[in-house]
Parts: sequence; C-alpha cells; structure tokens
Amino acid sequence: MKNPLLTEDQLPHFSFIRLEHIKPAIDQLISDNRVQIQSIAQQEEPSFETLVQPIQSLEDRLERAWSVVSHLNAVQNTSELREIYNGCLAQLTEYGTEVSQNQQLHAAYRKLADSEQYARLDQAQRKAIDNTLRDFELSGVALAADKKERFAKLSGELAELSSRFSDNVLDATQAWSKQITDQSELAGMPETAQAGARQAAQQREMEGWLLTLDAPSFLPVMTFCENRALRKEVYEAFVTRASELGPFAGKWDNTAIMTDILRRRHEQSQLVGFDSYAERSLARKMARTPEEVLGFLGELAKKSRPVAEKELEELRAFARDECGAEGLEAWDIGFYGEKLRQHRYQISDEMLRPYFPANRVIPGLFEVAQRLFGVRISAIDDAQVWHKDVTVYEISRDGEPLAWFYLDPYARKGKRGGAWMADCRVRYRNLRGHLQKPVAFLTCNFTPPVGDQPALLTHDEVTTLFHEFGHGLHHMLTQVEVFDVSGINGVAWDAVELPSQFMENWCWHAESIALISGHYETGEPLPQEYLERMLAARNFQSGMQMLRQIEFSLFDFRLHAEFDPDKPVSPLALLEKVREEVAVVRPPAFNRFPNSFSHIFAGGYAAGYYSYKWAEVLAADAFSLFEEKGIFSPEAGQAFREHILEKGGSQEPMELFVAFRGREPQVDALLAQWGIQPQPAVA
Repeated sequence: MKNPLLTEDQLPHFSFIRLEHIKPAIDQLISDNRVQIQSIAQQEEPSFETLVQPIQSLEDRLERAWSVVSHLNAVQNTSELREIYNGCLAQLTEYGTEVSQNQQLHAAYRKLADSEQYARLDQAQRKAIDNTLRDFELSGVALAADKKERFAKLSGELAELSSRFSDNVLDATQAWSKQITDQSELAGMPETAQAGARQAAQQREMEGWLLTLDAPSFLPVMTFCENRALRKEVYEAFVTRASELGPFAGKWDNTAIMTDILRRRHEQSQLVGFDSYAERSLARKMARTPEEVLGFLGELAKKSRPVAEKELEELRAFARDECGAEGLEAWDIGFYGEKLRQHRYQISDEMLRPYFPANRVIPGLFEVAQRLFGVRISAIDDAQVWHKDVTVYEISRDGEPLAWFYLDPYARKGKRGGAWMADCRVRYRNLRGHLQKPVAFLTCNFTPPVGDQPALLTHDEVTTLFHEFGHGLHHMLTQVEVFDVSGINGVAWDAVELPSQFMENWCWHAESIALISGHYETGEPLPQEYLERMLAARNFQSGMQMLRQIEFSLFDFRLHAEFDPDKPVSPLALLEKVREEVAVVRPPAFNRFPNSFSHIFAGGYAAGYYSYKWAEVLAADAFSLFEEKGIFSPEAGQAFREHILEKGGSQEPMELFVAFRGREPQVDALLAQWGIQPQPAVA
C-alpha cells in the first residue's frame, strides 16, 4: 500500500506503519511543502483562501504524519525508532525555522492583514492571521541575514538538546530496578503493589519481586513501605536520575544540557528583542509581564505558607509522638504523611482502590461528559492500535460523530512516564470544503491489571484521567474550522490547563463519584463513610502541596528570567535560593530534581510552569458556577462547552472566560477550594 503516513484517512493505519516509512514520508512532505510555499508566498493579492488555507493544509499534512511518529516514539520507544525520530526532528526544526523566517510569506500575511478583506473575515480567521504575524516576529523574520542564520542554528541545537534531555530521563528511569527475594522487605506495602512487583519480576523471568522507578512501583514504596532503608534507596535512585550522582552517576547526566538549553533560549530571545526568555514566552500567554507572574506566585505563597508550616509541624509531632521517629527526611514525608492521613481520617488509597476499577471509572467518566456536554462516547472495535492495552473511542452528539481518541492507560517498558494528551488530527475545513474531524491521543501510566483482576486505580490516578480527558475535550469538542486556532491550537499556554483542571472537580463530589466507582468484585457503591472520609481528607496537607508547586513555578520562571550567560547560575543553585524563600520541606543535598524536570527542559512549559496555578484559578472559579447551579447543570455545562471548549484559540482566553462566567476570575475561589481560606458566601 501507499506509505501509511501519507494517507488522508481519518484514523492512522498503525498496523501497517514500519520504521522504514518514517524518513521517506517526512522527506517527501517537507520537499513538497517547500515547493508549494514558494509559489503561495509570491502572490500579489493574497486572500484567506489563497494564502492562509493552503498554508494550513501543508501544515496539516506534515502534522498528521509527525504526530503519529512522535507519539510512537513516546509510547513504544526503541533505539532504532529514537535514531530515526531524532534525525527527522532535526529536519523538521530546520524546516520550521525556515518557514517562520520566510520574508515573502511574512509580507503576504502582512498584506492580507492590512487589506480591506481582513475586516470581513470572521473572528477565528483574523485571530489565525494575527497569531501568525506575531510568531513570525518571535522567530526573527525581521533579522539581518547573519542573525537569522544564528537563530536557525540555535533552534536546531535546542531541538536536539531537548530530545537528549528527554531520552536521558527515560533511559535513567528504566535502567534502575531492584530485585527483592525476601517479602518481609516489602512490609507495609499494599497487596496490589506487591502483586504488581511480582508480575514485573515474572515478566523479566526473575524470582521474587521487582521494584522500578515507574510511578506505579515508586509511589507505593515511598508511601507505604516500612523498610526505611529501602525507601531511602528508591528515593535516592529516583531523585538522582540523569545526574552526576546516584546509581548511574554521570551515565545520562543532564547537568550540562540544562545550561546549554538555557544559554540558547536566552540568546534567541535577545536576538528578537527581549531581555530574557521569560519575557519572550509571555508574548504567547495571558500574563503580560514577569512582574505579574512573580506577583501572582508571591501572593499564593504568602497565603499558603502559614498553612504549610502548621501542616509540617503537625506531621513532625505525629511522627515523633505516635511513631517514635526522631527526625523526618525526604523519604519519610510521604510515609508518615500517609500514616497521619489514615490516623486522622481513617481512609487510604488502598481502601478506596477496589472501588475504582478502570472498567468502572472509564465508562463513568464518559457518563459525566455526556451529562455535562451532551455527548455520547462509544468504543470502536475495528480500529488499528499500537498495543493491546489501547482502546479507540468515538465521541458523537445527536448521532453525528464529532471526534475520536485513543486511550493508552497503563505503564510498560519503553513508554515515557507521566500522562498527557496530544493531537493526532486537528479539526479544520480545507479548500475542497472537506471538514477534517479531530483525533486525540490520551496517554497515562496507571498501575496495570494483575492476573485476572482488573486495573484498580488510586483516586489520584482517577483525577489524572479526568485531567487528561479535559485536555482531550478541549481538542475534540472545538467547533472552530481554522487550523491555527482549532482545539488547543493558538490557546495561550497559561490558559490551556483550564479545561483539564476544571474536569478534576468531578472526582470530588458524591453525585459524580457514584458514576465512577463500584467495587470490582461485587459492584457495591463506595460506602458512605468512605466517601465522607475521602472528602474530609481532600485538603490534607494542601498548604504543603501548594508551596511545592509554587516552588517549581518560581524556579522555572526565575531560571528563565534571570539567566546571565556571562555568569550562569546553575539550576540547582537557583532552586536552593527559591527553596530558602518559599519551601517548608527541604530535600537532601543529593536531590537533583532539575535534571529530570522534563516539563521545562523537554516539554512546552519553559517559563510557563506557573500556568498550572494560573489556570487553576480559572478552573476553580469556573467550577464555582456549577457549585451554585448544580454539578450537572445542563445550563452551566452548555455555557462551558460553547464559550470555552468549542471556541479553542479563536479568541483571547480572558474574553472567553468573561463570556462564560460574567466577570474576570478571582483567586479566592482557588484558595477556598484548597482549604487555605474559607469558602466565600454564595449570593
């Protein structure tokens, strides 16, 4: 058959994709695009139909192929695929820089923006043109030839460095394991975690139990294992990944790579007229100045710190008085924190886990979406997938298909850690009038099924699923037909987390919990006393959690705002400064958190990690409308769908929020939701 990466089918042909298809497909698409862009850019009287739509069509063809390759590299990573991926990534980076610095193309867009036709275009079309012109400027289109060349070189180097950073984290994570042959060493760990460790050993034809640094293995050790020496060993292996310390000291060390990335980001930013990368990043965000971001984080820290200090003192006292612990180290915090939570609320994840089987949670999530947004979600049996754990679903409304998504829920070897949503197909209408419908990849790393028992999720994993599905809904329920601002495209990065964090709220209310829970053996609902205890424990150590996220956010933003190429401060040294100012929990000296902080060194969150907190304010305030009207209010659900989910990036996020909520967001809703200050009175 034709190269499966070059077909125009709605869903990719995963069964037919081979490694040898990748480079020829990318080569052909880039070559074709270059020829067509040259022709498109030369027109005298550009219009939306003759300029923007053809360019978007070229972008879509390339994205359709590359999104699949990029996804497979993340979920089925092999050395062979990695080599091909990195080679193509270098080509794509060069091509992308070339397009973004094309002066003829920039002039054509400028001519269209200045024409009378521009005023007659709809809002989405104008926003796409405005964003493109902004991105041209941010990519150095107006630079002199030598500076353009330097900018392009830096872009290529950054792509390669970020990929190496990510590869190092994956390799360091998957290289470490510990075989346990004496079950007593695992005392305190839940049966589900021990069964998973036994299954992991069996899969590698080993005796006993196998611990790894993947979340389903790492977290139960840190939370439940009574063997303090084992907790420390696992903790140290985890926090020294990809660094000069730890079990693989220096083997996949990201220390120099971090500074190399920061240096290049800073130089690129200065080339296009910004003092720092942080300033340049804000050109695509809701926040306008570094002072605004730092002030926002400072306000949250000021209000959260007294709560966090009290929580830490309570934890120390409990560990000392109830458990006889003389001091708390980093590898003790989660362990004694869980004991205190159980002591105070008589509830634990392991008590709840049997009531959240994946085969109940996933249909329950779909029912929540149906009630809120009027959609129906059903499995597609005959779609091609890359692994037996993957299921494909169709989203429809009134019998009309709207979108499709792939759900890949469980951790496995060769799969990047964490959870994410990525686009596979973007909704847009092409020049022929054909409407391409959206397709999403939803990827998690949950504890997999053990034997005949279904996967039993922790409540945190349930929340993660709702979070990623919120991103998916933003991508899939869009009604925008302009590629550049459809779904999550064109959405300010500090607003893109709004739908995801908004959806998490339905994991915390009795009416919705009833839909997503039921004992995996009997089907009985979550007992009322368990529900009450779980809800009472929702804000347990919320101050400490809030400060931890503020610490990461301040570290990231200051790292990019204060970088000085002549006197570069190491990321670790800056992190220590930030901790001195805001942290109540200080990790040991060997902790090398920055070396595996993929969000900012290999993801899209550089100088933008604060976005989680920024968008959480939006999400908390948005959900307060549902608290007023009812969590399944059809009126509120329709308003959120129409003003937020369907509009994508076609308008500024503050405009959309005000259209939905009737006013600008207020930080008090977030602080109240976290239990840091009292709930505001409802009028």
